[in-house]
Amino acid sequence: MKKEHETLVATLKARFEKNKNRHPHLGWEQVLNRLQENKSALSSLAWMEETEGEPDVPNLLPDGSIVFMDCSKESPKARRSYCYDKKALDERKEFKPENAALELATSKGLILLDEADYRYLQTLGEFDLKTSSWILTPAEIRKLGGALFCDRRYNQVFVYHNGASSYYAARGFRCKLHV
Repeated sequence: MKKEHETLVATLKARFEKNKNRHPHLGWEQVLNRLQENKSALSSLAWMEETEGEPDVPNLLPDGSIVFMDCSKESPKARRSYCYDKKALDERKEFKPENAALELATSKGLILLDEADYRYLQTLGEFDLKTSSWILTPAEIRKLGGALFCDRRYNQVFVYHNGASSYYAARGFRCKLHV
């Protein structure tokens, strides 16, 4: 297990150094210290990496927490074709997807990006030019059967709605992790 963590940390460090524009006021030593203080975060980050999310550190919170987010150019390939949540999955009568985005993220210790997170991520580059990503949906929308997703088209970030039980090959979900 130690070797796997060393490989993951090396991958994260290489991505961090390659994309300095995402964290101009943060050094790798700060990130490494936080990871060493929170070893359980490595499991969540390993899953983000395995599912092609390409986690990186675009944010540092006022309390000193470091936020990892999926920074893959498109919605993580291994996380596509999921409906929004378990309730939506249970409501599907046929052609059920393998899982639901919200529960899968939560089971891995992660949080779906919300609209503010998604818009912030888009200030760091151009993401989801061909795909879309479910985002954390406000309870009042979810109660009515809907869920929100975002993408970037025509150099703009769009927020859309869909039935929570829908799923598409080009729609996945992005996560974040506070360390």
